Amino acid sequence: MSFKYHCLNPISQVGLDGFDDNYVKTDDVNDAEGILVRSASMHEMELPDKLLAVARAGAGVNNIPLDKCADKGIVVFNTPGANANGVKELVFAGMLLAARDVSGGIAWVRENAADADIAKVAEKQKKNFAGTELYGKKLGVIGLGAIGIKVANTATHFGMEVFGYDPYISVDAAWNLRREIHHVHNLDDIFEQCDYITIHVPLLDSTKNTINEEAISKMKDGVIILNFARDLLCDEEAVLKGIESGKVRRYVSDFPNPTTAGKPGVIVTPHLGASTEESEDNCAVMAVKEMRDYLENGNIKNSVNYPNCDMGVCIQAGRIAVFHKNIANMIARFTSVFGEMGINISDMTNKSKGDYAYTMLDFETPVTDELVGKLQAVDGVLRVRVVK
Repeated sequence: MSFKYHCLNPISQVGLDGFDDNYVKTDDVNDAEGILVRSASMHEMELPDKLLAVARAGAGVNNIPLDKCADKGIVVFNTPGANANGVKELVFAGMLLAARDVSGGIAWVRENAADADIAKVAEKQKKNFAGTELYGKKLGVIGLGAIGIKVANTATHFGMEVFGYDPYISVDAAWNLRREIHHVHNLDDIFEQCDYITIHVPLLDSTKNTINEEAISKMKDGVIILNFARDLLCDEEAVLKGIESGKVRRYVSDFPNPTTAGKPGVIVTPHLGASTEESEDNCAVMAVKEMRDYLENGNIKNSVNYPNCDMGVCIQAGRIAVFHKNIANMIARFTSVFGEMGINISDMTNKSKGDYAYTMLDFETPVTDELVGKLQAVDGVLRVRVVK
């Protein structure tokens, strides 16, 4: 079976090399079973009927209409952790830029480059750019996912005392967290105790403005806030007020916008977090692997709108995937169809995620159009896909 894919953004060739001869790149998005995307917005797109999967080469999926895709049985993948090291390194660059006025010092050298006595003058001027060290300071990490874990663990090597907060921390993440890190259960512990606070959570209605005026009021005087996740996680107007009052020493963000760009006490980089060759390669490789496993086998890993589900490679005569609403008695309705048609199920998996569910079934006989039609007619079914 062959598939066509379309790239809405330039995708690393290292990743695209993961496609074999059964995959053809098409310039016509309407002709694609799979779409690879980075930052291009898909919210106004008319999603093609034949589209089966969207793979985001990155973690954030704000540019993709998740529910719209889910309703059409289109699986949306992301690549969590693939760019984590690139973001982690920039977080520490941000900490150092905030702790020591490196940028101010570089600007001074540039402005005085023509001075023949610049070396002598620099010795007198350097006190204007003096800062503080990271060693011995307290760092609060909000969100202990792929990036947060790396930031927290690395900070211990700088001699920082690290506090981590994540009420939804995974078992794997907990195992990877260094023992000396304080895992706190109340955000106020971070707000009240930490000299540096960095946030690494997804942007949801529940996380928007996590750092707000009330939170800032609880923080230590001279706190440094870092935001390399999403700008809306911070109430940036409140942050600027904190800078004006002296409560906040620096705000470091990777998201330029009219609120913060060029403001005193703010260091803004142009969304460079994952902009390394390695991160782009890693994200592309992971996205292609996810898409291939789904298109070829029906397996889902790292989807943001459907549950993870894995039945390996199908060794039976047929396999179908059913996308449906997460409502009662769906499996009973499916098995009733199989019973009526005298079809034997050799293997089945059913998983749910929020309002949506995914069922994969293997059969000892080939899948027929009649079977697909009967399943598609079941109330609550969104899409039936013949995998094999």
